[in-house]
Amino acid sequence: MSWDDSVTSLDPRKLFGQEGETAAEQYLRRKGYRIVARNLRSSVGELDLVAEDGPVLVFVEVKARRSDAFGGAIHAVHQRKQEKLIQLAAQYLARHHLKDRPCRFDVVLLQGADADISKIEHIQNAFEVAGDDLRW
Repeated sequence: MSWDDSVTSLDPRKLFGQEGETAAEQYLRRKGYRIVARNLRSSVGELDLVAEDGPVLVFVEVKARRSDAFGGAIHAVHQRKQEKLIQLAAQYLARHHLKDRPCRFDVVLLQGADADISKIEHIQNAFEVAGDDLRW
């Protein structure tokens, strides 16, 4: 299979998601965030973006939607997904030897058709992390 064949066979939903992550990254950079990692995968799942907002390390979940049929960002990250994100963040902190670093979880929801993102919703500190879940 040539490179061109692999590109054309990509899932359109995956391409739309990648475009959404790029738009979210650009949006956060304009807000002054420093992006330190993107699309970090492990056996648990994937962290879309890891950024710094001043001294705070921010784990960002990006959701791209073509319409508002499934609700806004508040509905985009259910309890099971939150638990997975916390586990991924703990792995990241351990791997990078970041003890006692202030952290939070943000959600960025992008809405629009393909490359035409018409709405961006950013929820800082989208959910709380109980106790020592991020300690290693």
